[in-house]
Order: sequence, then C-alpha cells, then structure tokens
Amino acid sequence: MKRLTNLFVFVLLTSCMTALAQESENTTAAERSAEIYANGYDKFRIGGYGEILANFMDYGINRFNGSSQGNTKDHRNSISIPRFILGIDYKFNSKWILGAEIEFEAGGTGTALELENTENGEYETELEKGGEVALEQFHITRLIHPAFNVRAGHIIVPVGLTNEHHEPINFFGTSRPEGETTILPSTWHENGIELFGTFGKQYTRFSYQALVVAGLNANGFDRDTWVANGKQGFFEADNFNSPGYVGRLNYEGVPGLKVGGSFYYCANAGSNSDKTQSYSDFKIPVRIYSGDFQYRNKYITARGNLIYGNIGNSAKLSDANRKLSNLSPYSRLTPIAKNAVSYGGEVGVNLRSLFKDDQKVPVIYPFVRYEYYNPQEKGESTQTMEKRCQVSMWTAGANWFALPNLVIKADYTTRKIGGGNYNSENEFSLAIAYIGWFFSK
Repeated sequence: MKRLTNLFVFVLLTSCMTALAQESENTTAAERSAEIYANGYDKFRIGGYGEILANFMDYGINRFNGSSQGNTKDHRNSISIPRFILGIDYKFNSKWILGAEIEFEAGGTGTALELENTENGEYETELEKGGEVALEQFHITRLIHPAFNVRAGHIIVPVGLTNEHHEPINFFGTSRPEGETTILPSTWHENGIELFGTFGKQYTRFSYQALVVAGLNANGFDRDTWVANGKQGFFEADNFNSPGYVGRLNYEGVPGLKVGGSFYYCANAGSNSDKTQSYSDFKIPVRIYSGDFQYRNKYITARGNLIYGNIGNSAKLSDANRKLSNLSPYSRLTPIAKNAVSYGGEVGVNLRSLFKDDQKVPVIYPFVRYEYYNPQEKGESTQTMEKRCQVSMWTAGANWFALPNLVIKADYTTRKIGGGNYNSENEFSLAIAYIGWFFSK
C-alpha cells in the first residue's frame, strides 16, 4: 500500500510538472555565454530547471554498519524533489551581462551555522529544516571577443562532464552520474574569476576556460566522498589563502562531437580550513584530472568520462580530520585516500530515428550506463583502504522526451560492492525533469 501511495503521488506531481514546462535551450554556462554574444534575447530572461525523483530500493541505509556482508537487505522507498533552480540573465548592455542561478535542494533549508570565536572557536548549529538553498551562480560577464571574454563572481567549476553539463536533460539516468558526484562537488560552484572563449574554424574549433577560484577546504575531505564535501560555503566569506586553479579545453570541430579535458590544482587545501592550525605542520596539495566526451546524432547519444585525483600527505590529513570537533559540520570519517577514481559511459538510441523520424512515434531513448568509482582507490603505505567504497554499477532504462525540454525517466540500477564481496544494492527509479526559459524580453 505504501508503495502504491508513493507511485500515486509521483504520477500526480509528474502531471503538474508537465503542464508547467516550456521549450528552452539545452546549454552549458559557456554555451549560454556564446548565445548571449549572438543576441539570444534582448534584455532579460528568467527560467530554470528541476527534477522529481522516486526510488524503490532493496537495501538498507548504511553500507558501513559493521556487518561482514555490507548493507542489509531491506525494502524502502523514497520520493523527493532533488533540486529546483531559478535562472536569471540580464543585459546591462550588449557587452555587460549579469547571470544568476538560485538552487532549492530537497525543498529548502532552515539551517544556521556559526563559528563562535568568543567560545573557544566552537561550532553552533541550529537545524530547522533539511535541504539547502544555495546561490549556484552569480556573475558579471564582460564580452570582449569570441576568443577572449571575462567573468567574475560565483561560477561553475568545469571539472568533469557532469559539472559542465549538470542540467537534468543532459544525462540519461534518473540521478546524476554517481561516480562523479561521489568524489567531486556537484554542482561545483565557487567564487572567482574566469577567462573563456572559442577559437578556430570548422574542423579546428576549440573552446577553453581558465579560472582562479576559492580553493577546496581540507576539513571536508573524508573516506566516503574524498574531496566532494570540501567545497566552501558554510560561512559568509570563503577562505582564499590557497586558490584553486582550473583549466579546461574542449574540441568541437566535428558536428555532434565534443571532447574535453580539465585540470584542477590547489597548492594547500589545509590553508583554506576553518582553523588553519589543524594542518600547520604540513601541506595538502590537491590535483584532479578529468577527460570526457559527448557525441550526438539523430540515431544515438553517447557520453563517457574519467576522473583521477591525488591528495598529498593523506595519512597526516586523516589523523588531523579524525580529531576535528564533534560539533563541526564535517564527517571525520577516515582514512582519506591518496588517490580516487571514477569512470563511466552511457549510450542511448533514439527509437524515432529507426522509424524514419515519423512524428507519430514518441522520442524515446532506451539507454545503458556503466560506472566504476572508488574514493578509496589507493592510500599511503600506512593506510588501509575501505573496500566497501569500491563500486561498479550498471544502469539500464529509458528516457521519454515528452517535449524537447521535458523528459520522463525510468531505470534499474544494480551495484557490485567491493568487487562482489559484499551484498549488492539494487533499485528501480522514476523521475521527471525539465529545463526552460519561461520569459524573455
């Protein structure tokens, strides 16, 4: 009965969201800037994207419960609104543009966190409601030339395929790719400055981004998510003692193909911590490398990505984070690995293309996705890695594009944990997602 009730609520919400959707562009931040340059609107526009998700799982809530078998076998269901985003673009003139996105995650939040320096530097937290409200983007762009432009403010960090293409119609699964979002912040957005542009013609066309942003905070690094929880933002101002340096280059010279790579470097994530004395006697350099591709034509859509990262002095870092205050907002789970990895790929087939693009045939993409990820891929010689963090998984399902910018998704996922030495985790999921510019002038 409970499962049927969840399905009924999900179908009701799906119907409501379908009625609200409008047609829009499917763009990344960089692609949106190119569109602005081409005068995609006159002065102002408002839009956004969102998702509704239902999961039906056969496993418990804690893979690390101490059992030699891993997660318990259980049956539980959930339904949620993972995120609702409002996006705004405003042209001061043809060269100066304001862009902003506000994210409401899991219905919003009522959390207040303070660092009380007058009380021995203790943390004080008041929790009124779960979820999050975050400023995902807020920046001023100065358009100079297609090959060279400048943006400053709160901007997306383009490391990995999902961060650059995080909108829900840009991946097939009901949820964002699990590997990337486990070991990296998602969506990763930081305060900083960016240079970007495109150059070349036809088969030699490239785009690039070069950023200096607030660096990761080592307080947030942990066993299960590597550096994903190291994104700053708990407090009113970010520490900028050791910036993050980011570069990305994309090749776009073949129609439908985009191949890209990115690099992130922070010389000492410990100097961006809440209390820098925690890591005063050693440095914590962070390096992250990523490569990815997308290919689209009228028959198939294929994507693939690889992420590999390295943290220096991970054993000393683990010892320090284990001693963080019990009142801190960080997990303190250790050991923290020296290396983490994630790779995967997905491919979907457009069924309509097999019927000579008959408009009576719905646009449905059956797809399959494989992922491997491990935030505990390799440690220092004194560290023992947690095998239950090693995950390989298959997802198969279908996406029905009821409108070009509105998709209804269903998929089934099975995870192999620790090379198959622990209980597998399986789930069936349903989702609806949209993206749209609702008004422009």
